[in-house]
Amino acid sequence: MSDSVELTNMCMIYDKENNKVLVQERIKSWKGISFPGGHIEVGESIVESTIREIKEETGLTISNLEPCGIINLYNSETGERYFVFNYKTEVFSGKLLDQTSEGKIFWVDKDELYKLNLAEGFGERLPMFFENKYSEGFGIWNEQSSGKLKLK
Repeated sequence: MSDSVELTNMCMIYDKENNKVLVQERIKSWKGISFPGGHIEVGESIVESTIREIKEETGLTISNLEPCGIINLYNSETGERYFVFNYKTEVFSGKLLDQTSEGKIFWVDKDELYKLNLAEGFGERLPMFFENKYSEGFGIWNEQSSGKLKLK
């Protein structure tokens, strides 16, 4: 059994005035539409890593991050654990990039989000960002299970 733990972040940037959220069409890993985010580096705080990743992937500077809960995935065969610390913010500035090596970045109407080609499992995470009532999404993934989340 492995004791491997991977720490990542994700942030929903919300333009309240226009009812739009910023999405990324990922082309490297976890392909499809999701909110931007990335890995937490050794010695880096979770919030600092989220601000850094958003700057790298979108060109925007964000602040006033509001926690939306944690995704906790566990591989029952290997013992690996994968955590995603989720945030949202309405406070952003800077010039939006068109795309990075991760994929295209663009605004989409919040109500149209579910109609897009979402990354696998991303749709079941969205209530954490929109409903303010979940603190954790837990799932087990292995050869037999895709890691379907239970929100709590």
